[in-house]
Amino acid sequence: MSHKQHYIFCFLLLLIFSCSKNDSKKVVTDATEIQRQDTITQIDSQNITDTFTSKNTADDFSDETTTYPTEDYEYMNFDSIMRNSEDPDYGIPVRKRTEQHTEFDSTLKTIHIFVALCDNENQGIVPVPKSIGNGQKPSTNLYWGCGFGIKTYFKKSTEWNLIKTIQLNDTILERLIFKHNTKDFYLIADAYNGKYIGQCTSDFLSSACGKWKDTLNIQNMVIGSCGNAQLVAYIGHDGLMEFNISDSFQNTDGQKRDVIILACISRTFFSPYLEKANVNPIVWTKNLMAPEAYTIHDAITGYIKGESNQQILNRAIEAYASHQKKCGIKGAKSILVTGF
Repeated sequence: MSHKQHYIFCFLLLLIFSCSKNDSKKVVTDATEIQRQDTITQIDSQNITDTFTSKNTADDFSDETTTYPTEDYEYMNFDSIMRNSEDPDYGIPVRKRTEQHTEFDSTLKTIHIFVALCDNENQGIVPVPKSIGNGQKPSTNLYWGCGFGIKTYFKKSTEWNLIKTIQLNDTILERLIFKHNTKDFYLIADAYNGKYIGQCTSDFLSSACGKWKDTLNIQNMVIGSCGNAQLVAYIGHDGLMEFNISDSFQNTDGQKRDVIILACISRTFFSPYLEKANVNPIVWTKNLMAPEAYTIHDAITGYIKGESNQQILNRAIEAYASHQKKCGIKGAKSILVTGF
């Protein structure tokens, strides 16, 4: 697939505003830039200035909904799309995660969401407005600080209470920890610097297969994160359409983890990495989609209620259709699917 064809395809992936043509660039991250800090300094939320206090706040975009083509896409041969036509074996440099921290309160359930911030400069997308496409500024990012971003949407939810905000490092720019208002469920959401989408993808996969297990101290308790979470999710652009990850993600402990992957055509591109991971794909996609927070929010509502995969999928479909007005239930059903 030529660079020109790649840009035409990506135009379908992120059709928010009309854009002028730009020369396509292959996203290659310098391995020296992708190193993560081994020691993470956690900052209590009371010492962190709320990122929404600036003039250019998420509320400025609260009525802005990402819209995508909603017709049936079956005429498009997605299987023919190559991650990198010039070098199919190209692998983006990432730091492999193998830490195994397993001492935590197993009676407390956790959900861990990995969010790759939308990034005009470092991802293979047609540029969106600068304020929402800055992958280094979570507060106004399309997938985090905007009205339908993870941070804003879950903060406004009546089901969840934000109990801590943590500023981490140059890779994970912000971490949020929510507590469910009626159930013993915690939700961890990580905002990854957009230029490290490869690391975000790899960390999600490492968690899904159990290679990376971690813990967090919160409210005098220790909760599980990464591979210690019961549900692991990925939100953002599907970078696996552009790069490979030179690592294997085989299950390490015999535990089956639930996963949700809201990114364009995620079933096609994530499946090869998850075949041996022993996961239960509750919701992912077979076509193009807008990976905004309402879909995963309502899916999680059903998950916490102990619903079946199909029931959870139905919730996700209804949420997507209600926000993507031109899509409708029929269109949403052609996008969101469950299982391999």
